[in-house]
Amino acid sequence: MKNNRALLMIVVSLLLGLAAVVVAGKWINEQTRVDASAVFVALRDIDAGTRLTPEMLKKTDWPSGSMPVGSFQDGELLRNRVLKTHLVTGEPVLESKLAPIGTSGGLSGVIAEGKRAITVRVNDVIGVAGFALPGNLVDILVSAKDENHNPFSKLVLEQILVLAIAQDVGRDDTKPKVVTAVTLEVSPEQAEVLDLARNIGTLSLALRNQVDGQHIDTHGRRIHDLLKRPVPTPAAPAEQKTVYRSRDPHYEAIAVIRGTSKTETKLSEGRGK
Repeated sequence: MKNNRALLMIVVSLLLGLAAVVVAGKWINEQTRVDASAVFVALRDIDAGTRLTPEMLKKTDWPSGSMPVGSFQDGELLRNRVLKTHLVTGEPVLESKLAPIGTSGGLSGVIAEGKRAITVRVNDVIGVAGFALPGNLVDILVSAKDENHNPFSKLVLEQILVLAIAQDVGRDDTKPKVVTAVTLEVSPEQAEVLDLARNIGTLSLALRNQVDGQHIDTHGRRIHDLLKRPVPTPAAPAEQKTVYRSRDPHYEAIAVIRGTSKTETKLSEGRGK
């Protein structure tokens, strides 16, 4: 009888211990659990202008309290949508990074609303030695001749976005690429300026800092601006020197005046001494 009672106590103790472990584990899970929702992110780096397919994306958990605005929980809503900016691996796909529904892939999906794409020919010098890459900002200068056939150089456009170099719209490469053509994003008015400039002269690109938004209005430069000599600084007037003979009642002397200073050289004793 005593053995049965001892065995019963052991079984009850084990059951109570197991129940305590289950309850404690459930309590810990509730304390550490974070509410999460699933969002779609890039499975690999994806270039701007690319039409999305399910193979490019994956679904991942994201904290519900910090869901990115414009994210997607339904992968079907992303099918055949076109990126207008570059995505890196693990970055959420947002509506703000997509071209409007129905946009075809390629460069047309990258152009901002109200803008146009125009391509200009470049070489390794005009193209900033290949350092002007998609996503960079450049200023554009034209070198031409005026109505009197006098050469001039003028900054005609500022802060122009480089959309593509040759046929490449990728923005994940930082290595310089020497190409023969650069495609720029401009407004219709800027397109007119650029088209006229490339028809009257030679274009050059000036790479600028991405965060420098300062506008500079120049008057252009001509040959005489390069060859003009600086105006010489007027020489200081020579020191004036005045010499006269002093006749003092007691002595005779030669007085020399330089500016505000006066010196005398005694010659002889005066007669009245």
